[in-house]
Amino acid sequence: MTPLVLLAALLALGIIATVAWRQRDAARRAPRAIAHEPVPGEVHGVGVASFPVPAHLQRVHGFALLDWTAAARWLATLPSDEARAGARLDLHRAWLAHLRASLHDGFWLHEGDDALILSSLEVKVAAAMGRYVTTTRARVAQTLGALASFPHGTKSVVLVMDDEEAYYAYVSIYGSADGEQAFSGGCFIDAGCPHFVVRRDALSHVEPVIVHELTHSALSHLRLPLWVDEGLAVNTQHRFTGARRGPDTPQEMHARHVAFWNDETIQQFWTGASFRRADEGNALSYDLARIIVAQLGRAWPAFERFAQAARRSDAGAASARQHLGIDLGAYVSLLCEREPSPAWQPATARPAAGSTSPTHAATASPAG
Repeated sequence: MTPLVLLAALLALGIIATVAWRQRDAARRAPRAIAHEPVPGEVHGVGVASFPVPAHLQRVHGFALLDWTAAARWLATLPSDEARAGARLDLHRAWLAHLRASLHDGFWLHEGDDALILSSLEVKVAAAMGRYVTTTRARVAQTLGALASFPHGTKSVVLVMDDEEAYYAYVSIYGSADGEQAFSGGCFIDAGCPHFVVRRDALSHVEPVIVHELTHSALSHLRLPLWVDEGLAVNTQHRFTGARRGPDTPQEMHARHVAFWNDETIQQFWTGASFRRADEGNALSYDLARIIVAQLGRAWPAFERFAQAARRSDAGAASARQHLGIDLGAYVSLLCEREPSPAWQPATARPAAGSTSPTHAATASPAG
């Protein structure tokens, strides 16, 4: 064999090997069909009878939902926190398997280190989302400090609905489709198995949604007043992914706050009802919560103590007086260029007739 022929043969072998390697690599990287495992009939627990999953399932709007009250009763019978944590995760897997079966065949369950993701996404996209959840959980925990809690052994549950119609059909099961659901690509559902739902057609904006909803998830153990919960979520979201510039200038936004908030609407803010409004009160509620938390959070150690003690029953008023030295009603009235008035205090925190309560005037920057 001449040197020229030998060289040509070697080149041909090299080309064949390169093509074969590229084909194997493409096959490895390409989305693969996920074999659906049989849906579990029961979840086992240490030292107790198994939990019969199908007996506690119901279908609502075509979606398989688990009776989490019954599940909680069963978990309470387990002998240790470790046993309950393992069984709780198995319950989440079991429910998601049944929910997957109630959706179309393209749905599959990805399980990462910190996430369970039910979707019809490509394998590499779901895996990337799982990695982002892991990174974001760590950053949220670091940012919120003692306020954040992702209990050991739990995984964040993410449901990615294919389109807007499916998304709204699902989230409407848990209440009104107004509020946060009305203008975002996702929402956090703190019911039974805490999970957040995002839309596949909004994946271009999925990172802010994941940050926002993971913040809710990290704070859910505190049962915060809604304005505190949303204020922390919006500020954390902006810190991680940046704030989108709205159509209004800061001055115009401030004018909208001044015009909108009054004795009646501010009570809706304290109870959380204004966050579910279908008019401009929706956006203004989130923005006012953002402003208050951003300002009060500048003294973070005191704010941390305030948030840990804040109660929904009085919108955090007692905790604000104790840990921040302010009257919430007076503080927010100054934000909106109003004279402090008892009508602006959270209704359940107002002093009884004939009693006196000191008003702590605080330095507040204008809303907007």
